[in-house]
Amino acid sequence: MERELNQLVEKLKRTYGDRLVSVVLYGSAAVGDHHGRFSDLNVLCVLRQIGPGELADSAPIFRWWRERGNPAPLLLGLEELRRSTDCFPIEFHDITERRRVLYGEDVIEGLEIDDSFYRAQVEHELRAKLLRLRQKAAGVMKDKDLLRTLLADSLPTFCTLFRHALRLMGHEAPFEKRVLLERLRQTVGVDTAPLERILDLREAKIKARQLDPAPVFRAYLEAIEGVIARVDELPK
Repeated sequence: MERELNQLVEKLKRTYGDRLVSVVLYGSAAVGDHHGRFSDLNVLCVLRQIGPGELADSAPIFRWWRERGNPAPLLLGLEELRRSTDCFPIEFHDITERRRVLYGEDVIEGLEIDDSFYRAQVEHELRAKLLRLRQKAAGVMKDKDLLRTLLADSLPTFCTLFRHALRLMGHEAPFEKRVLLERLRQTVGVDTAPLERILDLREAKIKARQLDPAPVFRAYLEAIEGVIARVDELPK
């Protein structure tokens, strides 16, 4: 992981020079909660400004990074970063709370996050990701291996959204996934035991054949729907 991050930073420095303001690692990898097979390396790259030239320059770097199984870096201009917190409160809360500066300025330090649309974004993301999960599941329900992979791949995204849902409800929202699921069970009342089995699979604590994916998937959907219902009840 560290070798790849160092390579990325060097490529960005060579390409952008003094146009590069900051490179920030955020998410689970920034705090050591990274599982190589399933976890992404999420990187924020901040430039002084972004135009067609900067986008063209980024193409070979981003292609190289994606070929290593990572999402393309989040590319923002410096002023754009400061003006976007009301549109992306989930992302900015996550970056603020879990980040490691790999190069340049800590552009997140002291950043004020506007939560005006926070509840709406959390509900939107939960509903949109649920729809996408159903779409993907429709094509793999009869293939146990593919369904297990879908469960393992999708859980971190929903754990992130569950954590923000808990924050909106006024509860403590821990980052550690198992602690988070226990808090969700206590406060929202959803059955999180099947989700913990997915974590067991992700962390290689059980073998794939020990998890029957169909009933776990059914409980997974019920848990997501239960959280959405609670978020929908919050003041709008």
